[in-house]
Amino acid sequence: MRVVILCSSPYSETGCAVAARLSQLGHVPVGALTLPSWDRRTLLRKVGQWGLRESYNFAVGKLGPRKATGTQVRNAYLETMLRHGDGTFRSLREVARSYGFPVATCADQNSAGALAQLKKWSADLAIFTGGNILREETLKAFRIGVLNSHLALLPEVRGMSSPEWSLLCGVPLGITIHLMDSGIDTGPIVLRSEFTVPGGCGSLVDLRNRMIAAGIELIAEGVSSFAGSTVLPAPQTNHEPTICESDPQFFVMHQRLKAVAERGLRKGQLTAVASGFQKSDEYDG
Repeated sequence: MRVVILCSSPYSETGCAVAARLSQLGHVPVGALTLPSWDRRTLLRKVGQWGLRESYNFAVGKLGPRKATGTQVRNAYLETMLRHGDGTFRSLREVARSYGFPVATCADQNSAGALAQLKKWSADLAIFTGGNILREETLKAFRIGVLNSHLALLPEVRGMSSPEWSLLCGVPLGITIHLMDSGIDTGPIVLRSEFTVPGGCGSLVDLRNRMIAAGIELIAEGVSSFAGSTVLPAPQTNHEPTICESDPQFFVMHQRLKAVAERGLRKGQLTAVASGFQKSDEYDG
């Protein structure tokens, strides 16, 4: 099974963890294609998600001197996957040097140069961990396709802020591993699993970090299934939409709605919001 990693940055913890975890399980990538370290779109997105201070601290942790003690992993649930010797992998290139695969950088994963590199690697399967919206030609550059981890059950919750919308709409939390197509989270499903919130998980950030780690394990399971020819991706079926699902594609959630979802998470009320939240629930839009 020839696998390629598609990554938004050489310093993406998710991208590094996917590459390291697959390598640990014997599925060493034949290559990794990443956007540059300082891609403007990626930087703006991270600043928007994390804020300036946390983005700065992340950059210092990846580029500054290694700490003698402690960890420099932002998502603590990825630390086991990123552990290497006495420290942790901080970049995709460190993972590549350890396991012996090449890393190529491109300005656009859909460019002619990127496609030429992908065809040179002749991969069966790509794992998407971030980057550009992939065009049809890129999606078809692999014998099997491009595998993605979506942090919600499909087809119930497609699009952005998917764990938050799952909470708000009363849809069980879950993770879906699917093959990407030209739609938004509409491709054939490889694996689909509900996610049980562990005790002590009281924030959306913590929830998302836990789900990212669980999603990587499901990706590894999916790759192993493809390698053993034991999986047949299933087209997404139509379903009766819920009150929040007249169109099951969601967009970035407003901060006030996130506060409602987080409050429900802390209280363990994972279904009540869908039955009708009021303007008094911190949302007046």
